Amino acid sequence: MPVKSKNVQDKKTKEEKLEWENLNITPEVVGLVPYEAAKKYRFVPLEKDGQTLRVGVVEMDDIEVQNALQFLAEKNQLSVEMIKISEKDFKSSLGAYTSPTFTISKALESYSQQETSGKIEEKKDEKETEDIIRDAPVAKIVEVILRNAIEGMASDIHVEPLEDYVRVRYRQDGVLHNSLMLPKKIGPAIVSRVKILSNLKIDERRKPQDGRFRIIEKGKQIDFRVSSLPVSMGEKVVMRVLDKEQGLISLEDLGIQGRNFDIIKKSIFEPFGMILVTGPTGSGKSTTLYSILQILNKEGVNIVTLEDPVEYAIEGINQSQVKPEIGYSFATGLRSILRQDPDVIMVGEIRDKETAELAVHAALTGHVVLSTLHTNDSIGAIPRLVDMGVEPFLVSSSLRVVIAQRLVRRICKHCKEEVKMSEAAKAGIEKILSEVSDSNRKSLDLPAEIKMYKGKGCPQCGGTGAKGRVGLYEVLYVDEQMANLLGDKIDEDEIRKAAMAQGMILMKQDGIAKVVKGLTTLAEVERVTEEGYLEIE
Repeated sequence: MPVKSKNVQDKKTKEEKLEWENLNITPEVVGLVPYEAAKKYRFVPLEKDGQTLRVGVVEMDDIEVQNALQFLAEKNQLSVEMIKISEKDFKSSLGAYTSPTFTISKALESYSQQETSGKIEEKKDEKETEDIIRDAPVAKIVEVILRNAIEGMASDIHVEPLEDYVRVRYRQDGVLHNSLMLPKKIGPAIVSRVKILSNLKIDERRKPQDGRFRIIEKGKQIDFRVSSLPVSMGEKVVMRVLDKEQGLISLEDLGIQGRNFDIIKKSIFEPFGMILVTGPTGSGKSTTLYSILQILNKEGVNIVTLEDPVEYAIEGINQSQVKPEIGYSFATGLRSILRQDPDVIMVGEIRDKETAELAVHAALTGHVVLSTLHTNDSIGAIPRLVDMGVEPFLVSSSLRVVIAQRLVRRICKHCKEEVKMSEAAKAGIEKILSEVSDSNRKSLDLPAEIKMYKGKGCPQCGGTGAKGRVGLYEVLYVDEQMANLLGDKIDEDEIRKAAMAQGMILMKQDGIAKVVKGLTTLAEVERVTEEGYLEIE
């Protein structure tokens, strides 16, 4: 069939350029032209309309290019329409050959061919099974899933077996998004491939397993923490993405500002005392602790951590991972750490009375102790420690700072725009900010005029209007006056009054400050703090 030539180079308008940039090149279309041919002759398939294949070509008048297209036209029984494109557009469109959808569709096709030819079958020999799972199609699918997560800055990957297919979801900025739907038959092979990477038992499907593995992506070292769980439809795998460059950031970049920043910076350099970070799972407690450790990590300071598990390896810090199955728990590990002449101790989490008492005594004997606790706010950490069995007078003597935190999504800076506020919302914001002292208002660097913003959605944020996350913080400082309130009976109301008199910035106040500064939205702040205290429009 003849090749039809259509040179539109001189007629290309700005509007057509925009249409080209938004062109969605499907795996079906890409599959019609081999990658080697596209790269050699500098042409790329754009779209198929009936029996006509539109191909973007850099050199329209090259005889070899026309002959190659003539061959492709006859092979696929199509007519080919040539469109003049620039070198830049060609290089950009060539990326369709490495897109996740195309790569996975080709890998699935290869896997199906192996299955049809009988190469994939049930084998009793575990070594043979491993060889099959290491084979190119399954390995390529897993590789694409991992790379997709890294490029999308996802924090977690969920591979979930459902009734008719396997679903892959990514958690981005705290929200799970559907990404891939794969055939049901490929699910067990993907799980087994991840298990092999994590050095787990691939034939153990009846109980949960935990492991980790590491890859190098574009010169960066990325760790993955793996958890497998038996579910009704098979085995589910969740992989936590641990990118050192993303995980180790400064206190300022986390969103700690004003009085909160000053208190934390002052307290961590005191000779002894306990600093607790509280909040639900996934609220960024470990990241905050790592940020503090980075500040304290000096040549003359011996820092020892006890974690479950070690998420980010930091040079110069002695990091130890607990293993409860062999009796190495937080409590037993903390006893050993105290014999290691530490200056700073970080305990991943205070879970029981024994760990709590050891942490308190360590803080009283010349150590800075950092740890986490599960409470709803900063003040709740005090009765929680007492409930665990720590005497109130020991809490008052050892506790220095409690940091409560939540994470909210940042407004995408590429598509941020001002939005109109309702009078009720404006009045509510003004009321909350009026309760902030003048000195705190100054330290928070609040704008003179109250405005609200949102992200309208753009390619940079995937149309969500949000990119990245920022923390909301509430910092309780236990000074001498506060310590005197922690007698035999803990009265949370009295502690709260004293904290407010001290100038504590509440979490919702910190959130509203970030709303008017254009960092996040009112809806996000309401989602993680008190519901319904402002009217959202």
